[in-house]
Amino acid sequence: MTEEKQTVEIRIHGRGGQGAKSASQLIVEAAMDQKKQVQAFPEYGPERSGAPMVTYARISDRPITTHEPVLRPDIVMVIDPTLIGQVDVTEGLSRKGVLIVNSKDDPGKVKKETGFNGRAYTVDATGISIDLLGKNLPNTPMLGALVKVTGVIKMKFLLKKVEAMFLNKIGKEKTKANTDAINDAYKGVKG
Repeated sequence: MTEEKQTVEIRIHGRGGQGAKSASQLIVEAAMDQKKQVQAFPEYGPERSGAPMVTYARISDRPITTHEPVLRPDIVMVIDPTLIGQVDVTEGLSRKGVLIVNSKDDPGKVKKETGFNGRAYTVDATGISIDLLGKNLPNTPMLGALVKVTGVIKMKFLLKKVEAMFLNKIGKEKTKANTDAINDAYKGVKG
């Protein structure tokens, strides 16, 4: 976050059912615990599983007065790499911005595919989620990469929120698998 820009704006690209909305919610809830002002909301196209969708998150030290989609993001996260080439995932992202993509590929390949010349990072969130969760649920591992690359939220607050959100829903073992996935992505991000 620069001095002249007091708000960090995040745009997350995914498909319905991949947890992009939950990811943005976890980001802002962790930021709230850090005494930040926050906002998160989704934007759907055709509301069905597998359809492209976008969610937004804003984090600020000051009250957030806008309620518009994030048009000039500081950070873009791409949960579903098949959207690259179908959707302009880097639209509005400045060269000073950060692009984080769920991909086994090297960040250089992602930069070439997207035409983005700023800071790009990749993490095999799909592989991590399949290994640890037994399903392709890359949203939580992507959050580990976000923490590592940007520091916009702190790990301890994120893990606390994941435990609070998941413990009663999916139990202790699966919640731990999610926190392990976040930690593995934190360690495995390439950039």
